[in-house]
Amino acid sequence: MKGKPSNLAIVSKNNTLTSTKPDKLHQHNITNALQTTLEFDQLITIFSDKIQDLIPHDGCIYRNDEFNLDFTTGKEAHHSCNYNLTIENKQLGNIKLMRRSRFQHQELQLLETLLCCLIYPLNNASLFKQAVNQAHTDPLTQTNNRAAFNSIGTREINLALRNGEYLSAIFLDIDHFKSINDNYGHACGDIVLATTSKIIRKCARNSDLVFRYGGEEFVLLLSNTDLSGAQLLAERIRKEISLHTLAIDMETIKITASLGVTTLRVTDSLETFIQRADKAMYLAKSQGRNQVNLGN
Repeated sequence: MKGKPSNLAIVSKNNTLTSTKPDKLHQHNITNALQTTLEFDQLITIFSDKIQDLIPHDGCIYRNDEFNLDFTTGKEAHHSCNYNLTIENKQLGNIKLMRRSRFQHQELQLLETLLCCLIYPLNNASLFKQAVNQAHTDPLTQTNNRAAFNSIGTREINLALRNGEYLSAIFLDIDHFKSINDNYGHACGDIVLATTSKIIRKCARNSDLVFRYGGEEFVLLLSNTDLSGAQLLAERIRKEISLHTLAIDMETIKITASLGVTTLRVTDSLETFIQRADKAMYLAKSQGRNQVNLGN
């Protein structure tokens, strides 16, 4: 049974669905279990496990476009039931249960009741995720900030070393940025930063992580990317930035950047990894700016 997803919404805390006493007992058990975490994937796993005896299913898929989440537990099957979850017009994602046989009407009625247990924990997870994202986001450039870099960078290094995968870094510095601030003001400098960030994010892949590392410095972490791949991306970013000219009052400002590229070594810490990319960037500046240099 496949079709368009149903909409399951709770308009306010005062409007709740009625259920039988056995359903209320199940709701109580599920609600207690869901109160143990604020992680989306754990919430879906707990909910799927808790309803398995009541509504047997082979797999469950949860998607949330706001946070770019796509989580699957179990395996896909031919028949499915689909629900868009909302609370007070706020989208909380889509959940789909799958199995080899059709879902019966009584099962769907029970599922819709039990899904109400999931909505408020998902809303709490959403609020938590938003708070974390705001704390880790640079408001001007809409990239990850330095605090995010320190935690995410260590995680990416550990993942790459554990899985034996490539991890490369690009260190980017906007050329003559101090002169831009001094001659045209900090408002102009902010425009340059925001424009550069937009270009970087446009060139980067969805899997690439972009950070505002310092004042006019940006770092990209590229998973599953060797040195040559990172060099190609760095060159593409450099070229795109160099093609942009800003008009300020009656003057034009040419934007360029210098970039250093390196790849992770097994002996690296986050500090030595980024220092090597930083050193390569400074060599690019010393050799004339507006170029890419590889770190050794």
